[in-house]
Amino acid sequence: MSDDRDDGRDDGRKGDRADGGAGAGGEGVDAVLAEVGPRLRRIRKERGATLAELSEATGVSVSTLSRLESGLRRPSLELLLPIARAHEVALDELVGAPAVRDPRVRAQPIVRYGRTHWPLTRQPGGLQAFKVLEPRRRLDPDPRVHEGYEWLYVLSGRLRLVLGEHDVVLSAGEAAEFDTRVPHWFGSTGEGPVEFLSLFGPQGERMHVRARAKGA
Repeated sequence: MSDDRDDGRDDGRKGDRADGGAGAGGEGVDAVLAEVGPRLRRIRKERGATLAELSEATGVSVSTLSRLESGLRRPSLELLLPIARAHEVALDELVGAPAVRDPRVRAQPIVRYGRTHWPLTRQPGGLQAFKVLEPRRRLDPDPRVHEGYEWLYVLSGRLRLVLGEHDVVLSAGEAAEFDTRVPHWFGSTGEGPVEFLSLFGPQGERMHVRARAKGA
């Protein structure tokens, strides 16, 4: 078994060491690779295997395995695949790929002008989603305009929507979508609270501008 098990004669080859290979993004790659050796040693010891036993299982020489674990040999897919198979672990576990984070959004309520918002998205920019609770109250419509597009879906109660020349009431299960450059306003009908979903693009985060001056 003398094919690619490496007897140590290639130690001086360019790019063989884990600290070689500078270039665009090289620092980030090298930082990841630097953690591979300690992780290989930890996984092997957790399984109670010696370097000789791992060499027998993988066909990779003891000297190469030792240099991989000490960081003197640059990890490669050719070397990591048989090690991953021998340890019965995913390749990601050897290279330390980041774990997928908990997808659940634990929204903290935000109260603005008497209306409670629960953010349903976590990333800034892009499409934003909110669950909104509008209390029972009767307000005079004050239409505003801004760049973007908005989508509303009523979960419970009744939502009054003023859009341009339209003045409509949406009930639970009804949706509305509109260009926010059209003067618009929405709120309670005064009959009771209303709960709805609101989705809008990044322009929707900008300040709303009154469609016309009060009293005009």
